[in-house]
Amino acid sequence: MLEWRLVGKSGRLGNFLAFFEAKWRIVVFRGVQHINLDAKGRLSVPARQRESILDISAGSLVVTIDTQSACLVIYPLKEWERIERDVQDLPTLNPAVRRFQRLVLGYASDLDLDGNGRILLPSALRDYAQLEKRVVLVGQGNKLELWSEPLWESECLAALAADEDDLPAELMELKL
Repeated sequence: MLEWRLVGKSGRLGNFLAFFEAKWRIVVFRGVQHINLDAKGRLSVPARQRESILDISAGSLVVTIDTQSACLVIYPLKEWERIERDVQDLPTLNPAVRRFQRLVLGYASDLDLDGNGRILLPSALRDYAQLEKRVVLVGQGNKLELWSEPLWESECLAALAADEDDLPAELMELKL
């Protein structure tokens, strides 16, 4: 996480720097964590992600569906607002764009961390992603993905079994 730290916030410059610090802080979500949903469909957000979410968006999140995989995507509110603007700015006369907007924006649900660091996932979202008790939270940089454990395991096996010829040129040029 990249952060700006201020020493004293007085006068106009201090106010500008405080605004800049809050607006441009970068949070990166990493890692794979296997966790449980409770009987009510609540997800206890792991402490590492919870701290970042509280820091950047005061615990406010937006959860929606991933249109290419049977998983959910969880964004801090500030990140979601940027994405929402980009999705709304797409040309709505294109039928494929309208279908995408209907799904991604239509399923988007505002959620807040409760006092115990949990979020209650709406049943429609749990049904879409086939979430039961065991789930997997996957950091994806600016967002988190939430998978059912069996679907995540299948996704990993398929990715590992993929033929190198199937990889896009952009990945082959990546230096790791």
